[in-house]
Amino acid sequence: MPAKAITIAQQKGGAGKTTIAAQLAVAYARAGRRVGLLDIDPQGSLAAWFDIRKALVDEDGGGISFVQASGWRLSTELDRLKRNVDLVLIDSPPHAETEVRIAVRAADLILVPMQPSPMDLWATGPTLEMARKEKSPALMVFNRTPSRGKLVDAVRKKIRDADVPVAQAVLGNRVAFAASLMEGKGVVESNPRHTATREILALAEEIAARLQLD
Repeated sequence: MPAKAITIAQQKGGAGKTTIAAQLAVAYARAGRRVGLLDIDPQGSLAAWFDIRKALVDEDGGGISFVQASGWRLSTELDRLKRNVDLVLIDSPPHAETEVRIAVRAADLILVPMQPSPMDLWATGPTLEMARKEKSPALMVFNRTPSRGKLVDAVRKKIRDADVPVAQAVLGNRVAFAASLMEGKGVVESNPRHTATREILALAEEIAARLQLD
């Protein structure tokens, strides 16, 4: 079965794209899948995390293959990576450069993280419009979500009114996510019984079902 590609895209900075990419990669790798990570963000945060992972966890990446690419190399590196893995997660920068458009076009699913706030909701428009133009399916996911309040339901209703799918799985505002990355790990490795682990596993399973991953 050809490898599936998930591009994590959001033009608003600080939405948690890199954190979600790393956490999902670890979750899928721990489940026995061959996972590839492709970092096309010039900031290189995912690359920095992977370097820590190789130093502190496993010099081979612990079941994760990593590539950093941009420009004309992007399509070539993506194709090469897909030949050796079951799933590729692409971390993109917060702007609509050519690389992001290529990554959106190549993806089987566009994951659009957002915090449950009006500002974040309004900022998703350009990303969703790009996905529509490239005919790539998108899935919104709430990230850094407060534990209480009616705002999540209100924002979820607004998104549904716009006919955009929203993930049932919700990621809370958990320190455990960031703490695990400091160790070069995912939360499923550093704290298997934490609520954050249940949340990222629920999201991973929902995505797997949507993409019909074996």
